[in-house]
Amino acid sequence: MSHSETHKPAGPRRARSAQTAGPQAQQHLLRAADELFYHEGVRMVGVDAVVERAGVNKMSLYRQFSSKDELVMAYLERKDEQFFGYVERSFAKHPGEPAKQLQQYFDDLAVRASIEGYRGCPFVNVSVEFPDAAHPARQFVFRNKERLLARLTELATGAGADDPVALANALGLLIEGVYAASQTYGPGCGPILAAPKVAAQLIAAACGGAAATG
Repeated sequence: MSHSETHKPAGPRRARSAQTAGPQAQQHLLRAADELFYHEGVRMVGVDAVVERAGVNKMSLYRQFSSKDELVMAYLERKDEQFFGYVERSFAKHPGEPAKQLQQYFDDLAVRASIEGYRGCPFVNVSVEFPDAAHPARQFVFRNKERLLARLTELATGAGADDPVALANALGLLIEGVYAASQTYGPGCGPILAAPKVAAQLIAAACGGAAATG
């Protein structure tokens, strides 16, 4: 479902929303928030827009989430689950081969970051919108990135890297570069397409020439 889809008339939505059960309303709201927050920005999107997209009434939103901030945190939880789903699906393509698992992630990331309408990393986007590093949303972003870095370090260790932390840091930097390039150069740009090759070079150099080949 695109953020630019045509909305149905407000009347039928309101009539239907009155009969929407709590768990169902929550799923509708989370799906709507996911679409709108990711494509348009958390600060730019008000609760009225989320309610309209979800097809429920505002009372239903506040029954499920006490505030917009709580909805934002639920959105981040949803994106975190989706993100690590992507990560682990990439790694699962080469069980027991950590160097190839690292490489596969970059191969898959380059494909994902080349899709029309790709809006980069939702966690990077949120961090830009919330300048206060102590804000719960920023703290969530820190935890997401720490978890990814720990996973990269784990695989770098398994791949026999001479300095697993250094390799993980370099790959983490490259990942962030892909996210930024997708929004500045555009999805499918040259820098994104170069990322898998750069990753292979980093992995090979760190692992004594035992390069991962996708």
